[in-house]
Amino acid sequence: MSIRNHKLFYKDPYLKTFETKILKQQQDKKGDVYITLEKTAFYPTGGGQPHDIGTLNGVKVLNVEEVDGEIRHYIERALPHSDDKVVGVIDWERRFDHMQQHTGQHILSAAFAQLYDIHTVGFHLGKDIVTIDLDISELTEEIVGKAEKLANDMIMENRPIVTKWIEYDDLVNYPIRKTPSVKENIRLVIIDEFDYNGCGGTHPSATGEVGAIKVLNWERQRKKIRLYFVCGNRVIAQFDQKQKVLVELTGLLNHPEGELSEAVKRSLENVKKLEKELLESNEKILQYEANDLLANSTIQNDTVVIIKTFSDRSIQELQKLAKMIAEQEKRSLIFLLSENDNRYQLVCGRGSTNKMDMRTLMQESLSLINGKGGGNKTLAQGGGTASLTKKEFLRNVINIIAKQIKSEEIRYSIKK
Repeated sequence: MSIRNHKLFYKDPYLKTFETKILKQQQDKKGDVYITLEKTAFYPTGGGQPHDIGTLNGVKVLNVEEVDGEIRHYIERALPHSDDKVVGVIDWERRFDHMQQHTGQHILSAAFAQLYDIHTVGFHLGKDIVTIDLDISELTEEIVGKAEKLANDMIMENRPIVTKWIEYDDLVNYPIRKTPSVKENIRLVIIDEFDYNGCGGTHPSATGEVGAIKVLNWERQRKKIRLYFVCGNRVIAQFDQKQKVLVELTGLLNHPEGELSEAVKRSLENVKKLEKELLESNEKILQYEANDLLANSTIQNDTVVIIKTFSDRSIQELQKLAKMIAEQEKRSLIFLLSENDNRYQLVCGRGSTNKMDMRTLMQESLSLINGKGGGNKTLAQGGGTASLTKKEFLRNVINIIAKQIKSEEIRYSIKK
């Protein structure tokens, strides 16, 4: 039997302050201090609803959990041992928010069930957003719109919400939306002629207190639909947030609210166009750079050697540059180095008639700076800490290359 159905738990969701006796105060296995009480108004986490917070004799209640048939109130610090009674104060703003969200979930789930026989199979009440998982693989704007409207109609009618304790055998007398998992002491939350649902959570006395329900979005989760929504004061918070964004956008785009969508589309199209032009310009600049490197290259034993150093160049740019050179000069052997934030980025490549293995060259080069990399026989890349100066590092790399192409002298340039 759930503790929520037990005499230790007050049934009045509007109870903000209460006085009771302390049963025990101790630490759990993690060393966290908790108190159990003769009676409590604090709701423990469960049924998709988060726990209450508040104070006990002025000490903050951080968490409330049901463990082994008792409600544990985890507190910020231990109470004096002389305390045998406590005054509990519920954080009402949080409690009422949870009442609005939880009841809103009941109403929205019932709307989907009544209109389209779509049933809720999961529920989560988050800090900012509430979600339900619907037992359906596809959802349309029309279905969501009609369910949301029916839910808000029920709120506007301000129908009473009552709770009733029944036994399992009595369930046949009610149009239960979902069969409860417990077999005894079942607590029904009833919205007359609309929803009958077994639940141990906190709810207001009438649907009007939910305020409003607004669906925000939905997405497919495996073969279900996860629906995101807010209720009550969270609707106002969402509206305020979105309104601030809209006002800012109308100023930035210099268009009225009704034309923002088209203005954003045009802006995005312009951005894509500019990005394409920038990419084309960068490609041209890299091609000029490749041509310049080839024009200033040296030929050693029928190998066109290009060794170049840079600062703050991305490895992607170095790769493109190496590929451009290799496509133009089949005999080429390219070694490009860039120093970025005290790290070296390396790229080595070769033309199609050059038989030197770039993986071997990269591995031997990276071993000098304890680096890591990869690639294939024609193009390899990697990086490591700049533990050697550029000149020291390149002197060692050139010796490696010279042995491979059997050359005594190789020229290179260092570019800041």
